[in-house]
Amino acid sequence: MSFTIAIDGPAAAGKGTVARRLADHFGFAHLDTGLLYRATGRRTLDGTDAIEAAQALTAEDLKADNLRTPEVAQAASRIAAVPEVRQALIDFQRAFARRAGGAVLDGRDIGTVICPDAEVKLFITASDTVRAQRRHAELTGNGHDVTLEDVLEDLRQRDARDSARATAPLKPADDAVQLDTSLMSIDQAIEAALDTVRKRMG
Repeated sequence: MSFTIAIDGPAAAGKGTVARRLADHFGFAHLDTGLLYRATGRRTLDGTDAIEAAQALTAEDLKADNLRTPEVAQAASRIAAVPEVRQALIDFQRAFARRAGGAVLDGRDIGTVICPDAEVKLFITASDTVRAQRRHAELTGNGHDVTLEDVLEDLRQRDARDSARATAPLKPADDAVQLDTSLMSIDQAIEAALDTVRKRMG
């Protein structure tokens, strides 16, 4: 039996954390689809053509330890606006979503494009300031020398690019449950998500 949970939202809203905890709770497989774009973007920084990089992507590429840098995030956001790149990565995501035993996917177009028939759709967001604070803490905790102002500007640029692109823009699916985590703890956000999934499961 397949059961798909699609989670979308902007960067640093908490969707990845919620997705991993939901997957652990229900024993589902988890895919951070942003890693597909980060891994592709990382290869373009080495000079590889974006479309070629997407078409040649393997599961091993997703295990690289340098996919969480600001430079890779920007590269990922740029190549995500290329329709041919998105198409190359769609089949991988859809096959994962319908695997036996259930799946949780998080990204920016899961509920709208990748899995429009997902049993559960969540759109997780938070204020710009809160998201910047979270991402700044994550980056500095990993040794990156960045200012809060730079992180906030970077997030706003990515939001603008992701929301304005012609192909698969970032937006909630019409039937998605929206969850604003600005004033929530991690546990509160996860409990709200769990409650939504339990209701859909009946």
